Amino acid sequence: MNAEVRIITTQVGIVGGGPAGLMLSHLLSRAGIENIVIETRDHETIRNTHRAGILEAGTVRMLSETGVDGRVLTEGHRHDGVDLRFNGTSHRLDFQDLVGESVWLYGQTEIFVDLAAARKRDGGDVRFSVTDTEVADLETDVPKIRFTDANGQRFEIRPDIVAGTDGSKGICKHAIPKEKRTDNFIAYPFAWFGILTEAPASAPELIYAQSEHGFALISQRNEHLQRMYFQCDPEENPDDWSDDQIWAELQRRVDGPDGLTLKRGPITEKMVLPFRSYVCEPMRHGNMFLAGDAGHTVPPTGAKGLNLAFADVQVLFDAIEAHYATGSDELLDGYSEKVLDRVWKAQNFSYWITTMLHSRQDQSTFERKRIQGELNNIVSSRFGQQYFAEAYTGWPSA
Repeated sequence: MNAEVRIITTQVGIVGGGPAGLMLSHLLSRAGIENIVIETRDHETIRNTHRAGILEAGTVRMLSETGVDGRVLTEGHRHDGVDLRFNGTSHRLDFQDLVGESVWLYGQTEIFVDLAAARKRDGGDVRFSVTDTEVADLETDVPKIRFTDANGQRFEIRPDIVAGTDGSKGICKHAIPKEKRTDNFIAYPFAWFGILTEAPASAPELIYAQSEHGFALISQRNEHLQRMYFQCDPEENPDDWSDDQIWAELQRRVDGPDGLTLKRGPITEKMVLPFRSYVCEPMRHGNMFLAGDAGHTVPPTGAKGLNLAFADVQVLFDAIEAHYATGSDELLDGYSEKVLDRVWKAQNFSYWITTMLHSRQDQSTFERKRIQGELNNIVSSRFGQQYFAEAYTGWPSA
């Protein structure tokens, strides 16, 4: 290791090179604002970390209208609705008819690939595989980001502004002193058993299935690969399940009088995904601003995670751009309050849809039947359908 510490000055230092950090870097560079991105993982690790992705229209516009790449429109799959299935019957919610919007099925892995390629194309300074990362002096005019690069060279970035986009397991939120940080958190008593299968799609759009046996989500990846999930115990071991057992469990979650039959194929991947809800308050400390999973996480049921991250990035970019263009810190000062307003709306929707569609072992007969009434309220009322559609496709940008 080279003991010499190299000093770098820049306008914005971004800790975390996932989709949120790279999108912020892309927007800043387009506006002529210097920035450096550091990331502990290597490019290939991120590229091979498969995560599903339902993108709101606003997220798609951020990608397609800012010169990232048009693949989200050519290779993503536009969905104009979802099926809400309970008591063995599917009820399609037509987003275009209800709110005039759609969502796109496009994996987060692909978004990372597109953004990383755009930063390389545009000469962005993105440094993967760094170690020993720390942030310091956040309440001063010269915050610091220290790290060791892949070659063992120590660096210290001295930016005006630090953006913490390093995910739920990152260091940035923990740099906010405990006495100045509120960690709002709940863990759910269930998880998702997820599979990736080499099979044709079982349905043209997502199916959210609530049944007496528990929740299931029938999703897609492309013409040849599909993602599916069913509710399970967080301690479940995926290796204890054979392919036949998995298919039988998925099928019984969607069984109904319409004879819906899942299309099967070899299962190439299986995992158990526990989930939780978390919000860090505030989303700013000194000259550091959190965005995305670094500041909040949601269960995947409502498809809000990446979309919330991009909404944060848009607000943060607008504030940083105003800071350098006008010298005003009004938008930076209002950043945390502004993004948290949307975050808590998304938390409410994600919690609501998750608790409504999943079952608990201690659920009483009253509670089970009340949930059936709640589901009927949604599908039997245009206003109920519109609330679901508006929240799912995304609220207008702040």
